[in-house]
Amino acid sequence: MQVQHVAQSPGIAGGPRPLAFVPPDVPPQAVLDNCVHCGLCLPNCPTYRELYREPSSPRGRIHLIRAVAEGRIGLDAPIFREQMYQCLDCRACEAVCPSGVQYGKLVEAARAQIERALPRPLPQRALQWAVFTGLFASPLRFRALVSLLGLYQRSGLQRLVRQAGLLRGLGLAERERMLPPIARRFLVPRGQVWHPRGSPRGRVALFAGCVMSTAYADVTRATIRVLLANGYSVVLPAGQGCCGALHVHAGLLDGGRALMRRNVEAFATQAVDAIIVNAAGCGAVLKEYGHLLAGAPGLAERAEAVAGRVRDVSEFLVERGWTPPTGRLERTVTYQEPCHLTHAQGIKTQPRALLRSIPGLRLVEMAEADLCCGSAGVYNITHPELSGVLRRRKVANILATGAEMVASANPGCMLQLRAGLDEAGRPLPVRHLVELLDAAYDLRSSSGVH
Repeated sequence: MQVQHVAQSPGIAGGPRPLAFVPPDVPPQAVLDNCVHCGLCLPNCPTYRELYREPSSPRGRIHLIRAVAEGRIGLDAPIFREQMYQCLDCRACEAVCPSGVQYGKLVEAARAQIERALPRPLPQRALQWAVFTGLFASPLRFRALVSLLGLYQRSGLQRLVRQAGLLRGLGLAERERMLPPIARRFLVPRGQVWHPRGSPRGRVALFAGCVMSTAYADVTRATIRVLLANGYSVVLPAGQGCCGALHVHAGLLDGGRALMRRNVEAFATQAVDAIIVNAAGCGAVLKEYGHLLAGAPGLAERAEAVAGRVRDVSEFLVERGWTPPTGRLERTVTYQEPCHLTHAQGIKTQPRALLRSIPGLRLVEMAEADLCCGSAGVYNITHPELSGVLRRRKVANILATGAEMVASANPGCMLQLRAGLDEAGRPLPVRHLVELLDAAYDLRSSSGVH
């Protein structure tokens, strides 16, 4: 393998040194040393299962990270850059690793190193700024864009554009297919508080983030009603925003940390039993705030405290004991496990327990329920071909169950599944599991949350 090195400082033999890792955010040596290269992760890695190439496996990528750490190749090695971003960061390898290798800490730090050391071409940098700084960093701008997308859908323009085939000509048909049905009313966090009937069992704060407070605001309202039905007061703290997960996955840790600081400030002073999250990707990164903000002066301890109180809604309900709903829901449902719920957070049985508690609901298991669907943040945009292969594999497993509805617990997965089912000509409804619980509790009219 030939590698071009761009660093010009002299090496031991007088030649150029490989472009090396530089603090901060160096892949932790202790994590690298934990990997014994046993290969048990290979059958669980989506990219390895599709490509059967050693570099496209967790073991192969760890070998490449170690090679950079030891100065044998540089950050600018094409295979290194390719493999750090070909990875879905789904954490399936972590779930089966007998040595407990925290692989996510390696690949996310490696991406941060690449982004800092090797500036992208100007058009890509402009797009990055527009998306990650101009959009996700500003709740106001994010809500404005989502409002326009909602208008595009409800005005009939979306239907006309699709019928005319304009998007295919521009190469945007696949990306436009990923748009969710936009909620008519957003849920803007302003410090609102909702109380259950009777004496509350406790008080929780709800993380609504960006997508879940806008496009999926109806799911967040359903989450509030489910928590009320279980006896909890719910507060929606003002000042919160995007969790920073997409920044972390993209290697833009500095921008992500600015968002994390804002959320720590919003939640650190809340006197609550838990911080509830209804999006798996958000929950996974929120639980890692202590690690990601460990070097932040005056913030590290509060970040750790916030992270320690974060609970996925299914995790919290099962942990505290939930009130089974009484309304019947005559549906045959299959459950798709979001990677950042089952692998990153270890939450597998709780969503199934909640679904099985709904009278009339029949839960049927799909094959490879925990295999990544190919969404993985913006992976379906940056790697559409491989993402499409994984999506079609997931859809085939769904259809084989004979289910009439799909449940999941992450917005990115829901978008991916919906697009895949539409593509297959089988547009089954895809619902967040709290929507099914909410329908079974049927508190829409009496809860005050509409």
